[in-house]
Amino acid sequence: MSTRTWDGLDIPAAGTYKLDVAHTNVGFTAKHMMVSKVRGQFTDFDGSVTIAENPLESSAEITIKAASISTGQPDRDGHLRSEDFLAAEKFPELTFRTTRVTGHSGEEFTVVGDLKIRDVTKEIELKVEYNGAGTNPWGQQVWAFSISAEFDRETFGLTWNQALETGGVLVGKKVKIEIEGEANPA
Repeated sequence: MSTRTWDGLDIPAAGTYKLDVAHTNVGFTAKHMMVSKVRGQFTDFDGSVTIAENPLESSAEITIKAASISTGQPDRDGHLRSEDFLAAEKFPELTFRTTRVTGHSGEEFTVVGDLKIRDVTKEIELKVEYNGAGTNPWGQQVWAFSISAEFDRETFGLTWNQALETGGVLVGKKVKIEIEGEANPA
């Protein structure tokens, strides 16, 4: 993989790059009982990024297997896979595809795209930080990124909840996405 200088950044050459699943974590956080956070991740996913000649015309996509959700608690994971949440048997994949890059400042880019959970597709905005490119100890070229976003899970039909005796609800509405990853030539 070669790099080039664009707007003061040393970025990958135009081309298609595959997510390195061994070095990428697709994580999320949601409030629990209004006071704490539950963290989890998806362990089965695949995706790619196409860097355009003009990086602001680049695109990306990721497909995540809903059944691969893991929070470290088997009972909770089973509930998250159920009809109350992801309905993983009926809707086995979550997908995201960019529709446009709306801007950048330094190494930070704002990316908009369509997130599909269950049978609902909504537009969300991601903050993407380009972390640089390099060669790993085995001679493979890689580039790295950090992604964050937040969305209201109820807009995707994930409305299950339980009221708490002390007020509030068991599961918060907002879900934060946090992806740390690497990509290399496809």
